[in-house]
Amino acid sequence: MINATQIRSKTIRTTFCSLLIVLAIGSGCKKENTENTSKAVENGSATGDQTTGSTQLDLGTAAGFTILAKAGITTTGKTAIQGNIGVSPIAATAITGFALTMDESNQFSTSPFVTGKVYATDYGTPTPAMLTDAINNMEAAYTTANGLSLPTPVLEANNGDISGRRLTPGIYKWSTGLLISEAGLTLAGGPDDKWVFQIAGDLTLGSGARIKLTGGAKAKNITWVVAGQAVLGTNSHLCGTILSKSLIALNTGAFVTGKLFAQTAVTLNASTVNMPN
Repeated sequence: MINATQIRSKTIRTTFCSLLIVLAIGSGCKKENTENTSKAVENGSATGDQTTGSTQLDLGTAAGFTILAKAGITTTGKTAIQGNIGVSPIAATAITGFALTMDESNQFSTSPFVTGKVYATDYGTPTPAMLTDAINNMEAAYTTANGLSLPTPVLEANNGDISGRRLTPGIYKWSTGLLISEAGLTLAGGPDDKWVFQIAGDLTLGSGARIKLTGGAKAKNITWVVAGQAVLGTNSHLCGTILSKSLIALNTGAFVTGKLFAQTAVTLNASTVNMPN
């Protein structure tokens, strides 16, 4: 016959064993996560400490725009833009496809495709001066971002094709163009981490390509500095701010979480551009 003392002893042993099992399971999960993180970093092109706390980009008054261009902004199809857009020194005639309606103040116009305001250099005062300042700030931001060198840039990562890669925070620099195919790109980092991509040629985002953010990474901390053209393929999705020396072209269904700043023109085809949080 089992007495009360034996029952209590058996219960204690069972509870203790159960606790050990729970701890073992928890420990295994943590170890697996750590190992996976290490592998993810190894699969990226960055090495060492690539935290970019010193590379906060100052857009000045250009930050008040989602799209800003010097030679024009055009759209075909049902485009949706969140925020303000503007052109300078070109006139409003270079903003095409937006069905613009001039505000009675003559300082800006509105569009069914834009949630904010539309500005052009031939609108009423103080719009021309405001746009001149914003364009100057945009160009200064390009020069600054293209010259960043701390932390030490990762040079020629994957020979200009980072499709399917997983990159940690840092500065990445190419003397040629940069390709991201349908395999996409993952940026792994925290909410305060930053990425700067310095591209001497074109940026090409293939059809269906997506920039994925993990670990709390934010689009507002990603900057694409493009000396050539930035071309986003059909149904592609890019996160971050594009500072382009030339054309920015979004093909059918392209989606951007970020901002588009071009020193020539921006063209959109049934595309979506949302401001980063």
